[in-house]
Amino acid sequence: MLLKSKKEEMIKDLEKVIKGSKSVVFVNFHGLKVHDETNLRRELRNQSVGYKISRKTLLARALKGKAEGVVPELPGEVAIAYSSDETASSREIYNFGKIHKTPLAILGGIFGGKFIDGARMMEIATIPSREVLLSKIAYLLKSPMQKLAVAVSEVAKSK
Repeated sequence: MLLKSKKEEMIKDLEKVIKGSKSVVFVNFHGLKVHDETNLRRELRNQSVGYKISRKTLLARALKGKAEGVVPELPGEVAIAYSSDETASSREIYNFGKIHKTPLAILGGIFGGKFIDGARMMEIATIPSREVLLSKIAYLLKSPMQKLAVAVSEVAKSK
């Protein structure tokens, strides 16, 4: 049984984390083995994503007034993943669950100052990273120039 002072401290810590993050993901980790959770924490830490397990009642108190809309339903055992990058926390949770075939479930989150449901958060999780998007743009810009160079080279060879 936690003391009231300890609960208040935990709520303040959660509020600080939520306020300082650009996105927060609610994760149901029920059925996750200890060694898988250790690996999850390590991989998230390497990607500058924080991860905290919390009681739902304390999390609900910490979430009051932090975003617009209604808090999504949070069944099971709940943790939060958070980061200063808008898509990193959801993307890393999604990728870990996909690669390691673990029972992680994205329940929803806070994105752009609004509570969103799990389906919308999954859409955000599948957005590629900034570096991947920039490389795709570079390829799209390079491709027409490369085709033009090949065409000019072929014309020069025929003459």
